[in-house]
Amino acid sequence: MSYHKRLLLLAGLDSLIVFAAVYFSYNPLHPSLETVRYENIVSSALVLLICHHVFASMFLLYNKAWEYASVGELVGITKSVTLSVLMLTLFQYIMSYEVYGRVLFSTWTLLVLLIGGSRFWWRITRDRFIKAKKIMTNVLIIGAGQAGTVVARQLKNNRDLGLLPAAFIDDDPKKYKLQILGIPVAGTSKDIAAVMEKYAIDKIVIAIPSLQKQELATIVAECSKTKIKPQIMPKLEDIMMGKVAVSSFRDVEVEDLLGRDPIKLDIEGISEYVSAKTVLVTGAGGSIGSEICRQICKFQPEKLVLVGHGENSIYTIDMELRNQYGKQIEIVPVIGDVQDRERMFEVMEEHAPAVVYHAAAHKHVPLMEDNPREAVKNNVFGTKNVAEAADTFGVGTFVLVSTDKAVNPTNVMGSTKRIAEMIIQKLDQASETKFVAVRFGNVLGSRGSVIPLFKKQIQAGGPLTVTHPDMTRYFMTIPEASRLVIQAGSLARGGEIFVLDMGEPVKIVDLARNLITLSGYSTDEISIRFSGLRPGEKMFEELLNEKEIHPEPIYPKIFIGRAVLEQEQEVEFLLQQFEHFSATQLKEYVINLANRKKNRVFLVAK
Repeated sequence: MSYHKRLLLLAGLDSLIVFAAVYFSYNPLHPSLETVRYENIVSSALVLLICHHVFASMFLLYNKAWEYASVGELVGITKSVTLSVLMLTLFQYIMSYEVYGRVLFSTWTLLVLLIGGSRFWWRITRDRFIKAKKIMTNVLIIGAGQAGTVVARQLKNNRDLGLLPAAFIDDDPKKYKLQILGIPVAGTSKDIAAVMEKYAIDKIVIAIPSLQKQELATIVAECSKTKIKPQIMPKLEDIMMGKVAVSSFRDVEVEDLLGRDPIKLDIEGISEYVSAKTVLVTGAGGSIGSEICRQICKFQPEKLVLVGHGENSIYTIDMELRNQYGKQIEIVPVIGDVQDRERMFEVMEEHAPAVVYHAAAHKHVPLMEDNPREAVKNNVFGTKNVAEAADTFGVGTFVLVSTDKAVNPTNVMGSTKRIAEMIIQKLDQASETKFVAVRFGNVLGSRGSVIPLFKKQIQAGGPLTVTHPDMTRYFMTIPEASRLVIQAGSLARGGEIFVLDMGEPVKIVDLARNLITLSGYSTDEISIRFSGLRPGEKMFEELLNEKEIHPEPIYPKIFIGRAVLEQEQEVEFLLQQFEHFSATQLKEYVINLANRKKNRVFLVAK
């Protein structure tokens, strides 16, 4: 219905209601007033009608979407009617009509009841009859607080979504058996299965923004007994900023269960060394590198240089950042391989960055066991090229993205990352540039990580392959890892190795079970098979060895270690004699070097 037709319909309906209210107030309700002059009644009705339309327009009663009518609309009706009756009283007084209080009160009451009733009748009709034919999905909302109420109201008011809030679950005993927006609080998280059966629930929405990871894991475990995958509401800040709708629910991901509460960034410290500066990121198309770029853009650098050798990945992150930040930040995509020393010096000289984040690396452990030469070329020589270019052209801060596998490494990948740390530590001793490294554990969802592999195996019907039932790893999310890298730059004094408080290590088999559950299956439907340790793998990882540990965090959840720089001669020998090593010799040499062991290959060659 058009606006003008709607306006005429409501105004006409209200006109009939006003005349009816005046008529019934004077005649059937108060028959003793039959002697009142007819023309006085008519004039009073006309004045009341004019006043009502004026105040109804003032309170926007003809502009409301009455299918969503609530208490706010009823308040507006009451105000409009009250002011109209008061104006009628004043008119009768001025015209020397006899003012009948009972008549005026009866008129006020009838107007509120009839006008309000007409509006709410439309909402009730729409909800219960017009929309009744639509097949609705019963929704269980976990959390009867502010967020849960927002979700429930949104679903009730938007029936087109086909989602009907049927019940709440909340662990607050004070809310049990209460009704919120007409929806019962039917039990606690322990009652999820029973409540779902009672109310024929088809969908679960978790609406508790303050929920801790362990609490969420407990709720998900209860939901898993029902075969229905739980979903979670968007962040309240995203809803308030208009980024997403309240109803934009998403599946609970394993990252939600394993990730920790994010570290609080030192905004002022980061802004001081990043804002209005030129920042260069190597490996900018990778999982960590691209997220570093996204996070950095929030601090408004003057220019962001995206360096990578994969044209597709660089194109993707370049387009993403241009669409979002292109008007505020100069974004420069650069295709170049960190192994190309001349190209790295050329890029560093052209853009003269104040900060460099070196995220380019080969990181796949078993793959690097089979390709030790490529691991050394990319992780060692690539780091050396970028770091020395940064030193030559006066970069202020250089942050190396390292790994927990660099601690007491048993594999080529971890060993090459430890040697990369040694290279920047050596440079830091004589350079004006502040060289630091950041270590963290496995990154959930990054390319080559276990999560995408498990998801593919689930899609194929299983089994999920886990190397050993006791294997553990530290885990963190991509944004969390990226924030640590950025925060480390602001804390850098030179030569440090920064480590995030990774919490407790997680068993890989538990991770696999969680992912199966979150995918809507059981371990009876999707099995887990143990395949044995792969080449170079350890049962558990460390973040700092005993010589590097500083027990007190330098920043909340961030620890600092100053790894001992030893065996500089052996590092130099590797760099000079690299081409003369066989693959087997190279593998033995880098692992021994990273573990500070006497190197038989080095002694023989020397």
